[in-house]
Amino acid sequence: MASKTCSPSNKLRFLLGMVLFLLINMTTAQLSSTFYSTTCPKAVATIKSAVNSAVSNEARMGASLLRLHFHDCFVNASRLSFSFLLMSSICMSVMMKFIFWNSGCDGSILLDDTANMTGEKTAVPNSNSARGFEVIDTIKSQVESLCPGVVSCADIVAVAARDSVVALGGPSWTVLLGRRDSTTASLSAANSNIPAPTLNLSGLITAFSNKGFTAKEMVALSGSHTIGQARCTSFRTRIYNETNIDSTFATSLRANCPSTGGDNSLSPLDTTSSTSFDNAYFKNLQGQKGLLHSDQQLFSGGSTDSQVNAYSSNLGSFTTDFANAMVKMGNLSPLTGTSGQIRTNCRKTN
Repeated sequence: MASKTCSPSNKLRFLLGMVLFLLINMTTAQLSSTFYSTTCPKAVATIKSAVNSAVSNEARMGASLLRLHFHDCFVNASRLSFSFLLMSSICMSVMMKFIFWNSGCDGSILLDDTANMTGEKTAVPNSNSARGFEVIDTIKSQVESLCPGVVSCADIVAVAARDSVVALGGPSWTVLLGRRDSTTASLSAANSNIPAPTLNLSGLITAFSNKGFTAKEMVALSGSHTIGQARCTSFRTRIYNETNIDSTFATSLRANCPSTGGDNSLSPLDTTSSTSFDNAYFKNLQGQKGLLHSDQQLFSGGSTDSQVNAYSSNLGSFTTDFANAMVKMGNLSPLTGTSGQIRTNCRKTN
């Protein structure tokens, strides 16, 4: 006897229902650059002022705030695949899974652990590494005093990332707003979704492709490593064991990153100008001076060498592509409409 829940006719109804759901979702849950123009008109300017102050006090904070946005958006964000729907045999479970994974730039990285939830702050990519939470707290407090319960933490992170890049001399872009905050976080998703510094080129291409990015966009986003610093533990293997690295560069790094110990010692991701958002990162790769294994993979005889060469010789091309890719990243399956909430305190749910 055929299953009543997933008979051919019910499968078709379910698929058509999901298509309708998507169409409604795309129509009613669009982000907008003017989302707060009437409900909190000073929000964006308030965020910018606070970011400028924080970056002025410590230039590295600009990179840290940019990284927060990246690590927030890449966790739990995935594209819906119609082939997945058609192959599934349990209609309801497919719908449940789709809804669960429909979140990306949702402020989940900001949540502290609770008795019932282990958040993302202690995930391998974030532990002793993700920072800038106090700056977000300060901004949230200022915005709450202007417009209580209106501006989401996820939107604050998105705007702060843009303003950080601008503060360090990089390009600007239009940040679409209207994200809402998640009510949970996922340690396992953070560990599995955020690309590791040990990935080879094929792994990087796959990791970014899983989020809808092309290899070219992956190279552009990797250019964010033109600012900021990395911990010794993330590049130790490269400077002691790899051969596609400038020998003088490797020797200079070993002085601050011993073969054992000193895990938290820092070195700039861009050895030339780590507090200026420029294209020196790509020039460093050409000279085998990429700090992370994953950095140098972009220029190591593979398919992305030509793109590194292009960005190295054309700053404008890089900054334009970077800005466009940041807009795309900021749109990775945000919570909108009535989903999630607007947290009063970014570190905990309401």
